[in-house]
Order: sequence, then C-alpha cells, then structure tokens
Amino acid sequence: MGNGRLTEDVYTAADARLAEADARVTAKYPGEPPGRQPVHTVYVPASQYKTRLVADWGKRALRVFGEHADQLGLDADIADRVRTKLLTEPIEDLRIDFEDGLGRPGDDEEDAIALAAGRTLAVTGGTPFVGIRFKSFEAATRRRGIRTLDLFLAGLLESGPLPDGFVVTLPKVTAVEQVEVAADVMERLESAYGLAEGALRFEVQIETAQSIVDIDGTVAVPRIIEAARGRCSSLHYGTYDYSAGLGISAEYQSMEHPAADFAKQLMQVSAAGTGVRLSDGSTNKLPVGDAILPAWREHLRLVRRSLERGFYQGWDLHPHQLPTRFAATYAFFREGFPAALGRLRDYADQTGRGVLDEPATAQALASFLLRGLDCGAVDAGELSFSRAELDAYARRTA
Repeated sequence: MGNGRLTEDVYTAADARLAEADARVTAKYPGEPPGRQPVHTVYVPASQYKTRLVADWGKRALRVFGEHADQLGLDADIADRVRTKLLTEPIEDLRIDFEDGLGRPGDDEEDAIALAAGRTLAVTGGTPFVGIRFKSFEAATRRRGIRTLDLFLAGLLESGPLPDGFVVTLPKVTAVEQVEVAADVMERLESAYGLAEGALRFEVQIETAQSIVDIDGTVAVPRIIEAARGRCSSLHYGTYDYSAGLGISAEYQSMEHPAADFAKQLMQVSAAGTGVRLSDGSTNKLPVGDAILPAWREHLRLVRRSLERGFYQGWDLHPHQLPTRFAATYAFFREGFPAALGRLRDYADQTGRGVLDEPATAQALASFLLRGLDCGAVDAGELSFSRAELDAYARRTA
C-alpha cells in the first residue's frame, strides 16, 4: 500500500499539460478593462455635426426637462443630478454618423463632409469619447466606408493629435472576414498617419443574424472578437436592423423582444472576461410633441431594464432622450449604492455580516461603485474607499 500522497511528478505533469491552456486563457480573458465606460452613445448625422452641437443638445434637453420633469415624479436628488449633467456633460460618447444617418449623398459630397467633420472635431472636442460610424465592409459600401474614415482622419489630424477616447464603429457585419479586414485597415491607417500601434480601435455593431450565428452554425461573436486582434473595444446591439433581418414586423421591433434578448445574451456570454464591453441599442419612440411623457416613461423603463441585465451603455438618438437616460442611470446606481458599499466594506473588513461574499462578488461590487462614480450618480465623498482601492478590487480575480 502506498503512503496516500501524490509525488511531485503528478503536479509537474498537470502544469505541463495545462501550460498552453493557461497562456491562452490569460491572453484571451484579461477581465474588465480599466477606465470609464460611457453610459450612452449619441448618434448624429455627419451632415448635422457642428461646432456647438454638444452644447445645443444640452440646452434642448435642459429646456424640455425643466418644462416636464415634475410630471415624472423623480427624487429631488436625481433631478438635481440630471440638471447638473445636462449643463456640464450632456453627451458622454458622440458618434458622427456616415452610415444610416447620412445615407448616400454622392462621393464628392461625402468627401467634403468627412473632411469638414474631422476638422470640426479637431477644434471642438467636448465629449470624453468620440468617433465616427462609417459604412459597412460589405461589397457595396466597403470602398466608400474606408475612404470616409481616411478623409475624416486627414481632417482631424491636420492640426492636432487623435483625441482621447477615440473609437470608430463597424456596422452590419455579415462575415467574420470583414472584421479581419477592418483590423488590417486600422493598422494601415496608423502607419499612414504616424499613429501609435493600436491607437485605432473599433466597436462592432451586432445587427445582423450572421454576426450571431455564422453560416456554418457556429456562434460568430467570439470569432468576431478574435478577428479584431485586440482592437475591438465593444459590441453594440443594433435593435432595428437585427429585428428587421429576422423578419420581425416593425410594430414589434424592440429592445425587449425575445429575439433581442437572445442576441444580447450570446453577446454577453461571448464577451465576458475578454475586456470587450457591451452596449444595448436604442428605442425609436422619441419624446417629442404630445408623446414626451409616454416616450420618457418607456425610455426610463428600457434603460433600467438594460442596466439590470448588465448592459451599462445604450444609444440615444434625440436630445430629449438625454434626461431620461441620466435619470434612469442615476436612480439605478443610487438605489444600489448603500448595499453595494456596505457589502464591499464587510468583505474588506472580513466581518461576515449579513452576506458572505466571494472574491468574484467583491469584484462586481467594486465595479458597480466605480460605474456609479464615473457617471455622476455617486460622489467620491460618499465612498469609504479610494478610487485606487476600488480599482484594485475590480481587477482582482481571486
């Protein structure tokens, strides 16, 4: 009979057999990336992008909020935070749209708009995150999309560096190879304009059936992330193109349709741990005219629904959607703040009171608090942790 203890060669053999897998997991699953994620992306047609666009959107949002906010029944603190946000940072992430928002004005006109938009951004700034959506890499629009991005960068970089938080959007992916070529084009543009390697990152819009399930029946989303070679910053769900592509009639196309939830759950599982973030789509029910209050209430509900499901970003298409974007986001984080802070404090102190949380839950609690801090729902003075401490908990995996 043996002594019941394993010898060193068993440990060594296990390490050797799993070394390649260990390296692969470490490379492919780096965890939540550091830094702020915007709570929304605002899309504006490139032809409408002007120097004072951000300020104008803030003014329009603030005016309609002042006229109708009391009918929403918001907590006074939430309403005050929304007003402050609309005054100081009404748009967190701006996407200058050369795709559906612009259409096909003709090559000469789009060339001029691309150059002008790049030059305007160079002197304007005004948002923490910004970029353009160019036309897709499908055959009919590929050359136009690449040319637009090239000209936009030419105008932008004439008088200054690439803005912090710059990201571009690749829409309507129907083949993983399109993502591979997009990564190649970004590399060539970096070389052409003397940009640092990896400076041009892109988000992929998941708005076709082929970007969920490939032609061979495999799940396409992980392959899309892999094909981007580290350049994919996020995956954005496209509500209406995706729904229409499945044959869902216009009346029933929605962020909460079961088909939408299926696609977003596959996005979520595929992106988990990869460092690629997620964004929900938009609602096309705009709060204008007599529809302001019904559309606001629906927007509040849909934003809250996305947040509860782990989608911390979405699209806004009109200035009047900004108040309810921020109101829903602030309410979500304010309501969860006391419990999250208390549980993380108990975990840090190892008190074991109330809930016995594990390291992974502490990581989620810290990420929640950081998101609340970044968007303005939580003030630094309310926290009993420094940002560095929260960052450390949010990055810890064991």
